[in-house]
Amino acid sequence: MAKLKPGDKTPGFSLPDQKGKKVKLTDFRGRKLLVYFYPKAMTSGCTKQACTVRDHREDLSALGVAVVQISLDEPEQQRKFDETYGLGFALLSDADHTVAEA
Repeated sequence: MAKLKPGDKTPGFSLPDQKGKKVKLTDFRGRKLLVYFYPKAMTSGCTKQACTVRDHREDLSALGVAVVQISLDEPEQQRKFDETYGLGFALLSDADHTVAEA
């Protein structure tokens, strides 16, 4: 599997977020975007990672960086994760692995 390097073009995506709304890569055209994948919501490592990003949301915003997290979890699980930890950014569901594989 090919790995992206800084500056590589990101494969396009259109995935449901934790509220069921479709989020597309093109929604962020012209903006900096931090996209990261995590294995499973509500696990210790993923929770720590998500909360660290949450805690630096203002710093990222000041740099003009939006955030999306992508996992294989269904939107309902993503919603619970967001509500439990007050993450406040898009948690996208890639339940069929399409974007992760790309």
